[in-house]
Amino acid sequence: MREEKPKSPSQKNKNTKTANWFWPVIYSGIAIVFVGMIWGYNAFMKEDSPGVADVAGKDPKGADTVVVETNAPKELLKYPFNEALLDKAEILQEYYDSEDDEAMRESALLVFNQTYVTNTGVSISVDGKPFETIAALSGKVEEVVTDPFKGDEIIISHADGLKTIYRSVTGILVKKGEEVEQGQALATTTQNEWNPTAGVHLHFEVQENGVAVNPRTYLGF
Repeated sequence: MREEKPKSPSQKNKNTKTANWFWPVIYSGIAIVFVGMIWGYNAFMKEDSPGVADVAGKDPKGADTVVVETNAPKELLKYPFNEALLDKAEILQEYYDSEDDEAMRESALLVFNQTYVTNTGVSISVDGKPFETIAALSGKVEEVVTDPFKGDEIIISHADGLKTIYRSVTGILVKKGEEVEQGQALATTTQNEWNPTAGVHLHFEVQENGVAVNPRTYLGF
């Protein structure tokens, strides 16, 4: 029977050294592969999601596209004058609504040549003094009418079939076809011969699809 020779000290040291570096190398290799997989996944997700160019109005291929901002806040109709004047503002003549009480209906009747005419807007006064008229909504100036008898008039069209009308004004600052911003100065109120009892005032009218509606449904006078 052949007797097995005992291992020399040098062989034992060699095996020990091999064991010392073998497993750390294996673990490091696995870690590198794992990190590589995570990096690759993140890179794939980044390419798949829309980038800055997409948000700015271009698709991934570089073609220009129209971006519609669906979550943009919708403008709400505001007072046709500076809100700092709200405490002094007064409605002298109401919008005529056949369903209102008798007092409101009487306030909405205008007298001209001994004939009653129903008011299609509201007559606004601020201490009986001239005040700056501003755009209640952003829109486009549809018409500017010069009428010394009724007072000059501005008609502005807006989104959703709305129109606002500002009458009994002077010193008009806008022109037909001009785009205006909400709150932009339009003119200054004045008096007119057609409705002299109101004195210096603004006739403010709101229309929906061509039909006059009560401005009070939009504004908390």
